[in-house]
Amino acid sequence: MSKTVLFLCTGNYYRSRFAEILFNHQAEQRKLNWRADSRGLARVFGPWNVGPISKYAVEALNARGISCPSTTRNAMHCFEEDLQNADRVIALKEAEHRPMMVEHFPAWEKRIEYWHVHDLDAATPEVALAEIERNVAELIERIAR
Repeated sequence: MSKTVLFLCTGNYYRSRFAEILFNHQAEQRKLNWRADSRGLARVFGPWNVGPISKYAVEALNARGISCPSTTRNAMHCFEEDLQNADRVIALKEAEHRPMMVEHFPAWEKRIEYWHVHDLDAATPEVALAEIERNVAELIERIAR
């Protein structure tokens, strides 16, 4: 049975979806017994969630030669069972997501890893997605050891 990493962001539309698909691609290439999934911490997803996944994430994946059927699923909210079923949980931006964890899942706030990847309000897709790519590569290396 494979292990699971769960990526969390606000809307499960852009950052966490990119991280999920990129991780799964790299883990498969490395033949690691790990799979990724992703969820959103917001209780209501905004009107910016147009379609199942951000065009910026799809463009970045295409530019890297990565295709994945999960680009067709809609954003999903995070529930307690998602956290319980994951072997590792990573929230994409500590300043944004730690308060959401405290509000919705206080028992989990200190049990997850936090990255520092800005959303579109503070970073271009090129910068943010490149940061996710670096973090995923480092995660893959840690898991592979």
